[in-house]
Amino acid sequence: MTFNKKSIEDVSLKGKRVLIRCDFNVPIVDGKITDENRLVGALDTIKYAVKNGGKVILCSHLGKAKGPDETKSLRIVGERLSQLLGMNVKFVPSDLVVDDNVRKEISMMNDGEVILIENTRFRPEEGKCGEEFSKDLASICDVYVNDAFGTAHRAHCSTVGVTKFVDESVCGYLIQKELKFLGDTISKPSRPFVAVLGGAKVSDKINVINNLLDKVDTLIIGGGMAYTFLKAQSYSIGTSLVEEDKLDYSREMVEKAKQKGVNLLLPVDHVIGDKFDNNAVRKETIDQNIEDGFMGLDIGSKTCKLFSDVLKKAKTIIWNGPMGVFEFSNFNKGTIEVAKAMAEADATTIIGGGDSAAAVNILGFGDKMTHISTGGGASLEFLEGKVLPGIDALNNK
Repeated sequence: MTFNKKSIEDVSLKGKRVLIRCDFNVPIVDGKITDENRLVGALDTIKYAVKNGGKVILCSHLGKAKGPDETKSLRIVGERLSQLLGMNVKFVPSDLVVDDNVRKEISMMNDGEVILIENTRFRPEEGKCGEEFSKDLASICDVYVNDAFGTAHRAHCSTVGVTKFVDESVCGYLIQKELKFLGDTISKPSRPFVAVLGGAKVSDKINVINNLLDKVDTLIIGGGMAYTFLKAQSYSIGTSLVEEDKLDYSREMVEKAKQKGVNLLLPVDHVIGDKFDNNAVRKETIDQNIEDGFMGLDIGSKTCKLFSDVLKKAKTIIWNGPMGVFEFSNFNKGTIEVAKAMAEADATTIIGGGDSAAAVNILGFGDKMTHISTGGGASLEFLEGKVLPGIDALNNK
C-alpha cells in the first residue's frame, strides 16, 4: 500500500491559522522533561509553518488526563519549545482547551508567531471524538496539520474529529516520513526482506505475524513470544512465559510460513535463569529445550549467530520487540547482537517503535538505523495492515 496524502507543502500557509497536532506526550520527572525526542521530532514541521507565514497553533495530549489536571499541563513543554525553536512560544492555558480567551489570543497573532494550547485531554470528550470539541478545534484554524503518528491509530477529536470541519487537513513531515518507511518500504521492499519480532506476548502480535508472513522472506521470532512457538513444536520450556491459548495459532503460523516459502526462525538455544531477576542463577542451554525450574530470559549465543548471519545479508529489515529482558544487564546480549547486526547491515533498517526503539537508543545504535518509528501502538497496527484513522482522515493528493 502506498499513501497519497497531502502534506504541509501542498497547501498555502501565508496568513492562515495553522493548527498542528503534535505528539508532545513526553516523560516529565520533577518538573523536567527527561526525553525530548518527540519535541525535537516536531521542530521541522513547526519551522516550516513559521517560515511560510502561518499563524501557528500547537496542540497535543500529555499523559492520561481525563479532564483538567495541573500536573498534566503543557506549560513546561511550551517553555522548552521556546528554547528549542529560538523564539517565543506563547502558552495559552484553558481548562476547556479552546475558549473565548484562546480565540482572542489567536485573533491577535501575526504571521509566523506560535501559540501552544492546553492538553487536549483536558476535554474528556477528546477520546470519544465528540463533535463539540472537534468543532471548537476547527474554529481556531484554516489548515489542520497532523504530525502525531503515535496517536494516528486513535480516532480522537484532535486527530480525526477536527478534520470533518476543516477544508484543508494534511500531514506534517513526521507522518510523511512514517508513511514513506513503514508504508512504501514494506509494500515495495528490497529483498531479502527480514522481519524480527520479539517482546513478551504472541497475543500482542497475532495480526502482525499473519500480515508479515505474506510479505517477508524470513521471519525471526525471539523474546517471550518464542516460548509459546517452541512449546507448540513440543520442546520443553521449563517455567518460561507461555500463552497456552495461542499454541494452535503458533502451529498455524509455522504451517503458513512453510506454505508461503518463508523462512521462520526460532531460537535454537537460550540464556535461562531460575527466576525473573537480573541476579538469577544464569545458564546457557545446549539446544531449544529448557530444563524444569528455569525460564528463558534471552536468546543463546548460537541463536545470536544464526539471527545475525541472516540480518547481515538482508536488504530490508523491520524490528519490533526485544529478544530478551533487555533491561536486565545479564539478559540483554541477544537484543544487543540483533541491534548490532542491523547497524552493520547494508540495508534499510526500520525500528517499529515501542520497546525496540527504546532499546536501540539506550544501547547507542539509534543513529545507525534508517528509521526509528515514533509510534508504538500505531506502528504495530500499521504492520498489521490496518487503516489508521488519523491518517485516513487527511486529504488525498
